[in-house]
Amino acid sequence: MHDQGGAGEPDNFERLWTPHRMAYIKGENKPVGTDPEGCPFDAIPAMSDEDGLIVARGEVVYAVLNLYPYNSGHLMVVPYRHVSGYDELTAAEVAELGAFTQRAVRALREASGAQGFNVGMNLGQVAGAGIAAHLHQHVVPRWGGDTNFMPVVARTKVLPQLLRDTRRLLADAWRG
Repeated sequence: MHDQGGAGEPDNFERLWTPHRMAYIKGENKPVGTDPEGCPFDAIPAMSDEDGLIVARGEVVYAVLNLYPYNSGHLMVVPYRHVSGYDELTAAEVAELGAFTQRAVRALREASGAQGFNVGMNLGQVAGAGIAAHLHQHVVPRWGGDTNFMPVVARTKVLPQLLRDTRRLLADAWRG
């Protein structure tokens, strides 16, 4: 047994404290992105790759890590243009979005040994889009046994790597 630092009676359990996740769980300061001035997907490209968590930049789309990932390496492919509907994309945007999705899968497989992927879009708020006003495609790496009780019981994901470290690994694998 070890000292729990004021967290109750000592026992054999380790405590995992992730207070920064509470803002996400409660939806505090959640951007809606209804117009380009308030949309994080429009602001991110003006940032450095490190500050914006950008993995790669293309001509009409970019790949960026999700700030609130489902799994380590969860990234999104986002058109630079502020558009909400898949049917509104130009042929060039559709082509590069598809090519970047393929590159994302390859980079994630190389960098993390992902065994599978969830790839998709939530179009519209009722479909589950966090920022419905700016289309984005999710690429979520998966591994056997990567789901445990934490998301079910505590509505919290435990991520073993800092986003900046994940961004660096994926950017290196993307170029590789």
